[in-house]
Amino acid sequence: MDRRLERLERELMLVARCSVLTPRERKGQATDPQAPTTQPDTGPSPRTESCTSIRLDRSGYLLLSRLDAEGAMTIGQLADAFQLDVSTVNRQTGALLRAGLAERIPDPEGGLARKLRVTPQGADRMAAERTCRQTDLSRLLEKWTPEDVARFEDVLTRFNREVERQEGRAWPRETDEAARTAE
Repeated sequence: MDRRLERLERELMLVARCSVLTPRERKGQATDPQAPTTQPDTGPSPRTESCTSIRLDRSGYLLLSRLDAEGAMTIGQLADAFQLDVSTVNRQTGALLRAGLAERIPDPEGGLARKLRVTPQGADRMAAERTCRQTDLSRLLEKWTPEDVARFEDVLTRFNREVERQEGRAWPRETDEAARTAE
């Protein structure tokens, strides 16, 4: 089992570096990955022909996805959800606010703290980013059987839910039945 865990840990590390899941800024690209501008067109790349605009960085995509899934949240709630320091989340959300992808609103429940929510522009950018990621993922898995893809999804979902259970921080999800019905 020790050797298997070594290999599993290595493979999870390699997943974390995967540019399909976490696009990285490259030399020569815009310095603000949240900026609503586009990259210079250097022609289609084999990986992302339809994804020529600046991609959302990992933190922007995760924050917008969480706000989309859960609704308006305070900086403190986001920091708790991601187990990050408030100053880190404040800096990351500041980039989203400056780019017009998120906005501050009064607490809908009457609390004193202001909350953040996704703007229509942010929802559009997040949807475009999700489409790019799904397109890239589809290319990676194009030679897999539908059964292999389903098995991989099931095992990965089980793994993520166990992580969430142990950490006491569940990610908001569609119900399993609703997700299966949408397929």
